[in-house]
Amino acid sequence: MSADLNSPQTLALLTRIADALERLAPVSTAHADVTAADAFVWQAAGRRLSPVPKVNRVEMSLLRGIDRVRDQLAENTGRFARGLPANNALLWGARGMGKSSLVKAVHAEINHTRPADARPLKLIEIHREDIETLPDLMGLLRAEPHRFIVFCDDLSFDGDDTSYKSLKAVLEGGIEGRPDNVIFYATSNRRHLLPRDMMENERSTAINPGEAIEEKVSLSDRFGLWLGFHKCSQDEYLDMVFGYVDHLGLEGDRDAIRAEALEWATTRGARSGRTAWQFIQDLAGRLGKAI
Repeated sequence: MSADLNSPQTLALLTRIADALERLAPVSTAHADVTAADAFVWQAAGRRLSPVPKVNRVEMSLLRGIDRVRDQLAENTGRFARGLPANNALLWGARGMGKSSLVKAVHAEINHTRPADARPLKLIEIHREDIETLPDLMGLLRAEPHRFIVFCDDLSFDGDDTSYKSLKAVLEGGIEGRPDNVIFYATSNRRHLLPRDMMENERSTAINPGEAIEEKVSLSDRFGLWLGFHKCSQDEYLDMVFGYVDHLGLEGDRDAIRAEALEWATTRGARSGRTAWQFIQDLAGRLGKAI
């Protein structure tokens, strides 16, 4: 006996099958209007770029204690913006020392100083959990006339996470690889993005395990530029604090501010740019000054 195609049970079954097929179908990548803004967030679920009208950034002049890495990243980014060869960059090290702030500040500085007839450099943030869709994003940007920094903050991989393979294919070794108009910047609290047990697993599956030393199987090795950020000294911390004080026009006895800033850092067990900014927010609030 044939089933009644109009029965509620059959219709419900067909609906479930249709929903399942729709979920299995690949998500189409929408066309991106990259002229809508200078910065975007990659929305992996819809395969689209979401414009960011105002980027949460700190001015380059306020980033203290990181002069060497600041200059290196600015030079690398400047070359890329001019169409010259440049490296993907991994900014790693101490928390709160301005890794992500530096990426955003360099992007703003490059656009501020670019020639009038040059296209603006675009910044696209991709979230750590969306790294698997990085090849889709690269495919979207490949044909664009603009140049792009694709930026991932706090990047690392743990356990049996295999999404790092998408990043490796883009950085080096994939059939298409990284488009010429895209550079990839990432920040991380550790220099080696893969934990030791994952690197050992890659070494054990290599054709010649004896030659697959840790550095060569490390994902970090795919970045041409490594920039290390280290904990700041007391003098560097105070330089950050008074840089903000002067920039924001916060008034008060400087000796008292110095003592309060040091006590603030002591109670938090860390001296960093983030700690300095948190102190400044508290100081400005007590002084009744909006920032």
